[in-house]
Amino acid sequence: MESLDRRRAGSEQEEGFGVQSRRPTDLGMVPNLRRSNSSLCKSRRFLCSFSSEKQENLSSWIPENIKKKECVYFVESSKLSDAGKVVCACGYTHEQHLEVAIKPHTFQGKEWDPKKHVQEMPTDAFGDIVFTDLSQKVGKYVRVSQDTPSSVIYQLMTQHWGLDVPNLLISVTGGAKNFNMKLRLKSIFRRGLVKVAQTTGAWIITGGSHTGVMKQVGEAVRDFSLSSSCKEGEVITIGVATWGTIHNREGLIHPMGGFPAEYMLDEEGQGNLTCLDSNHSHFILVDDGTHGQYGVEIPLRTKLEKFISEQTKERGGVAIKIPIVCVVLEGGPGTLHTIYNAINNGTPCVIVEGSGRVADVIAQVATLPVSEITISLIQQKLSIFFQEMFETFTENQIVEWTKKIQDIVRRRQLLTIFREGKDGQQDVDVAILQALLKASRSQDHFGHENWDHQLKLAVAWNRVDIARSEIFTDEWQWKPADLHPMMTAALISNKPEFVRLFLENGVRLKEFVTWDTLLCLYENLEPSCLFHSKLQKVLAEEQRLAYASATPRLHMHHVAQVLRELLGDSTQLLYPRPRYTDRPRLSMTVPHIKLNVQGVSLRSLYKRSTGHVTFTIDPVRDLLIWAVIQNHRELAGIIWAQSQDCTAAALACSKILKELSKEEEDTDSSEEMLALADEFEHRAIGVFTECYRKDEERAQKLLVRVSEAWGKTTCLQLALEAKDMKFVSHGGIQAFLTKVWWGQLCVDNGLWRIILCMLAFPLLFTGFISFREKRLQALCRPARVRAFFNAPVVIFHMNILSYFAFLCLFAYVLMVDFQPSPSWCEYLIYLWLFSLVCEETRQLFYDPDGCGLMKMASLYFSDFWNKLDVGAILLFVVGLTCRLIPATLYPGRIILSLDFIMFCLRLMHIFTISKTLGPKIIIVKRMMKDVFFFLFLLAVWVVSFGVAKQAILIHNESRVDWIFRGVVYHSYLTIFGQIPTYIDGVNFSMDQCSPNGTDPYKPKCPESDWTGQAPAFPEWLTVTLLCLYLLFANILLLNLLIAMFNYTFQEVQEHTDQIWKFQRHDLIEEYHGRPPAPPPLILLSHLQLLIKRIVLKIPAKRHKQLKNKLEKNEETALLSWELYLKENYLQNQQYQQKQRPEQKIQDISEKVDTMVDLLDMDQVKRSGSTEQRLASLEEQVTQVTRALHWIVTTLKDSGFGSGAAPQRAFDEPDAELSIRRKVEEPGDGYHVSARHLLYPNARIMRFPVPNEKVPWEAEFLIYDPPFYTAEKDVALTDPVGDTAEPLSKISYNVVDGPTDRRSFHGVYVVEYGFPLNPMGRTGLRGRGSLSWFGPNHTLQPVVTRWKRNQGGAICRKSVRKMLEVLVMKLPRSEHWALPGGSREPGEMLPRKLKRVLRQEFWVAFETLLVQGTEVYKGYVDDPRNTDNAWIETVAVSIHFQDQNDMELKRLEENLHTHDPKELTRDLKLSTEWQVVDRRIPLYANHKTILQKVASLFGAHF
Repeated sequence: MESLDRRRAGSEQEEGFGVQSRRPTDLGMVPNLRRSNSSLCKSRRFLCSFSSEKQENLSSWIPENIKKKECVYFVESSKLSDAGKVVCACGYTHEQHLEVAIKPHTFQGKEWDPKKHVQEMPTDAFGDIVFTDLSQKVGKYVRVSQDTPSSVIYQLMTQHWGLDVPNLLISVTGGAKNFNMKLRLKSIFRRGLVKVAQTTGAWIITGGSHTGVMKQVGEAVRDFSLSSSCKEGEVITIGVATWGTIHNREGLIHPMGGFPAEYMLDEEGQGNLTCLDSNHSHFILVDDGTHGQYGVEIPLRTKLEKFISEQTKERGGVAIKIPIVCVVLEGGPGTLHTIYNAINNGTPCVIVEGSGRVADVIAQVATLPVSEITISLIQQKLSIFFQEMFETFTENQIVEWTKKIQDIVRRRQLLTIFREGKDGQQDVDVAILQALLKASRSQDHFGHENWDHQLKLAVAWNRVDIARSEIFTDEWQWKPADLHPMMTAALISNKPEFVRLFLENGVRLKEFVTWDTLLCLYENLEPSCLFHSKLQKVLAEEQRLAYASATPRLHMHHVAQVLRELLGDSTQLLYPRPRYTDRPRLSMTVPHIKLNVQGVSLRSLYKRSTGHVTFTIDPVRDLLIWAVIQNHRELAGIIWAQSQDCTAAALACSKILKELSKEEEDTDSSEEMLALADEFEHRAIGVFTECYRKDEERAQKLLVRVSEAWGKTTCLQLALEAKDMKFVSHGGIQAFLTKVWWGQLCVDNGLWRIILCMLAFPLLFTGFISFREKRLQALCRPARVRAFFNAPVVIFHMNILSYFAFLCLFAYVLMVDFQPSPSWCEYLIYLWLFSLVCEETRQLFYDPDGCGLMKMASLYFSDFWNKLDVGAILLFVVGLTCRLIPATLYPGRIILSLDFIMFCLRLMHIFTISKTLGPKIIIVKRMMKDVFFFLFLLAVWVVSFGVAKQAILIHNESRVDWIFRGVVYHSYLTIFGQIPTYIDGVNFSMDQCSPNGTDPYKPKCPESDWTGQAPAFPEWLTVTLLCLYLLFANILLLNLLIAMFNYTFQEVQEHTDQIWKFQRHDLIEEYHGRPPAPPPLILLSHLQLLIKRIVLKIPAKRHKQLKNKLEKNEETALLSWELYLKENYLQNQQYQQKQRPEQKIQDISEKVDTMVDLLDMDQVKRSGSTEQRLASLEEQVTQVTRALHWIVTTLKDSGFGSGAAPQRAFDEPDAELSIRRKVEEPGDGYHVSARHLLYPNARIMRFPVPNEKVPWEAEFLIYDPPFYTAEKDVALTDPVGDTAEPLSKISYNVVDGPTDRRSFHGVYVVEYGFPLNPMGRTGLRGRGSLSWFGPNHTLQPVVTRWKRNQGGAICRKSVRKMLEVLVMKLPRSEHWALPGGSREPGEMLPRKLKRVLRQEFWVAFETLLVQGTEVYKGYVDDPRNTDNAWIETVAVSIHFQDQNDMELKRLEENLHTHDPKELTRDLKLSTEWQVVDRRIPLYANHKTILQKVASLFGAHF
């Protein structure tokens, strides 16, 4: 193992990587580590400066929890500083030490010891960092001790720096010295690295310095920041550097925090130090109290990356452990060590070929079999890629390189080589994510949790392209129910592309949306969502009414209350209040669905219990509403495409969005809601257009069909509630309204025919009027008369004639026949008005939808014309009251005269039905608003000029009426040309005015001289004021009013037709439900209605022509027809989208870019085509050779051929199982686990032994393995020592007392008193942690039974039967194991087996072992093996054929999970029956035995 100083060799700094320690380390727990991104405020991003309060909190928290290291004793070093000064052994000068460190009595002459001479103190360097003379980007930094717990640093990053918990950790390692990369490869690397970080929400961790690979990463982030918008998010780049090697670090020291601290990047003056990279966002500066020592940060970075990778990230209802990947560019010996440790700890690595040195060496041999990676080959590669430093490599180093590279290549599933233009690879980001998925795919899991884990990663990264290409393949068939948990996660985290992917792969929304799923979705609404705040108000109100202390639990009827507010009271509650609110629910954790990628998946939460059914009538509707209320545009579009009642759904969504936009305070969100509402309206128009083109009658049925899913309302009602004018103005809807307007009459009847028949109804029996229904075509039928007079168009015109008659009679009475006592004409007016009052009352109480009186009153008074009617009636009542009192007869007549004006204004509403006058009335109404606001401007000038004029001309006018005339009335008339008298003194006359203002009919005289004959006021001033007033008021303001009218006309004119068509419906609906008789004859109809409602109790019903409830079969057929046409609409939309010029230009641009890339790649491929062809040919020859060797071996084993193949002395029939072979590594026939460089549970490194040096026969002159023998508490063990004397009493190859030292592989060699491992060298002498020198015998019972379903039948997979095996596991172990192991001398049962079996069953189990079948006997490739001690095992199969076997039942009864004696040691064992599968997470040697058992029974494996 290299020292830290050697990693500095060659003037380069090698970066460390998060190597996971084999020993469990208590890193502590951080509160609130599991947080979703939604819980972090956007304002906590690192670009935002801290407020003063946050700075104070940080200034107090960091010194309390984070320390630095200082040398407190100066011990002079023999070396001098670069400036020639005397320095301490720590590297700092006298001046850089504390005062206490340079006192003369301190440890002079003693060796400097960092454990004694370095102490921790509160850190003095933290805060914000700004790089001077560079970008104004603000980063974060902190100086930490190398012993700082990773949990504290993680808490600082997530809670105080405000970083979102990452979905991925990318550790970039490689050469710290500047190196050259091809421009194209550099561009690809930069683009891919930033893309994967930005799209997945990853953290990038580097060494943080402005050199080598760290500089490449920083420049990639810089390029991204310059080319992207702020909405795309920031790339989090964390630099972990050594504090003592940073140049200009003095500027970062601020004991109370630097906010900001300025840092100067000075590459020219840095010398042997390094500068921080200005493009990193966060810096963790690791301090060990020394100066100039590189590699200090590696252990802390290792622990930090390990700690982060163990944290769980929760978002969108899914929890995953944060995955980690190592990306390697270039690099030297330190980088190789980093890769080796990462691979051994299961961390996937991506090697960028072409970057140089170590990366290229590994890339060159990665495709070779391990047996072909020899010392000479590695030496050859080193001479090519390490030309400058090749001469410095020793033989030991080359052997170590060979061993490490062999181990790296052996685990190909964790190794990904990125080759530019090779195997279709174009982007580094895809290679990184594929490496993670490939590593996940190679892990062992029970069942198909492995696939679940990969899908969770893809969803967390939001990379649907990776999911499509790597996960949803033919290799695994996904069941729709298995995708439900991830569907929930994709919905909550708003990932529409994944929702579309899941729908394409079989997820059915009607099966997915259940009561619990829907509640979970609503409980996970974004807190910033307006609907969420409205729900909270409903819950708070319910809490207040119930006088409850706790907020009530959310139920769907709460959601229904808010939805009814948004949809309008014309709809009923979508989710009725349940009878029993405490109904049982599924055990779904809220607000987050807990998913442990190594435990039980969420799939179990979605298993439908018996009787569990979807509670809503339309689950797609429920999901659509949930997406719409959050303004998720893409998500809502995808779900709407799945809906059946699509027209009503689109109109309802439009209504909801428009209502939410009115209350939304954020302007951008409000505009987005309105845009989405308009989009849904266009979808409704598009679908209805398709339907109308296909069949007009069925399309019109869709308009008035009662939709049970949307609160028993209709499409037409929803459109009117949402004020979707474009939809209502559609030609098909207007044709329907026209059809309703004409009733049962044909539309082509002329209006003059209608009027003639109204005046002379006998014409109805002559065929003068045509009807739509054939039964009405017959002459002389009373039904013709009823159909004619019930038509809304006839009722309307009869009411017009009646109203004109009323106005004429009213005018006649006011002008001609207004007597002190009412005449018969006036009494007729009273009767007429009473009939109008009755009609208005009927309209007020007409409630066919059951909305309630308050809602009907609100709807009634929301109409302007109804307000005008009520006002006119009330004013008539006041005038009538005054008229009947003789003393107020004249005031009564005045009031009635004014009331006549209001009745006349009512005619405007009648004329709105006219296609000519209707739009003009709308324009007039809009212009009235302009006039209203214009009067405010005009009043300023009128009052200002009037007051000034009155004050100048008249002195102390006390009459209020004359003041009003002078100030307002005269000033207003001046605008229209009536110039005020005396204003210029020309027409001054005392006869026309009153000098003292005593004459009530004359104005007061203006200011005059003492004679009273000449004006005394300044005429020049009043004339000037008049001219200015006329200029601004008459010219400017009046022209402004004209311009406003013109603008309003132009603006409204474009939409007038839509507005008129929209308002036309109200008039048609009014007369459609109005009694046929006109006032005052309408009183007879009212009497009939009174009898129906009061006496007969017959409720009001809306006419079927406007609201029709269809039969179930008819409705189903209609909706299916609509669904079919909706698909046509969506296809047409896609086609039109492709035909758009912008889309065509984009497609052409993409094709051109693809062609350019292909041309570039063609040049690269052509240059290396010869090498590739030769390599391919060599690989094919190798494969042929292997195949021939296998054929020959098989034939010889079958008895063919005369000669026997030469075998090793220790070969036995089962020898092939004694080696941990890989299918992809034929020929790698040596023990592998026994040669791992790091010996388990000990700080000892093996001597590296490459494959070719494993056999004892192979010459290996430099082989010098260390000696290690662990002291064990067990009494019966061999003695400790590295000499043969303590071992002289041991007898090998025989039964030595209670210990059997015979090998299953025959006689083994004993050399210098030590036995030699029959499988070859391991790199370590001694017995290690084993108990005996020589073979250590173990027993592995393999207890199996057939896997059966609930019916008792044996389960099968791929025709083969499926086995279940009894396995056990220690709590802190990641793997399961067979219940066997070492045995006490003279005992038959292994120790571990005794711990899981009750003692009374031991004898019975021994009997089972005797009766069992031996499936393997031989050497075990175990990491504890050494050159002188190794494990050999006997595997015995115990199979229970029958599920009712008594011995099986006794076994299960006598199993327990732990031994009470072991409680204090925390060694509880758990046992389970697990399905036998190649993915079962067993130790490798146990899995090999299990495969043998499966072959014995012909079972699935």
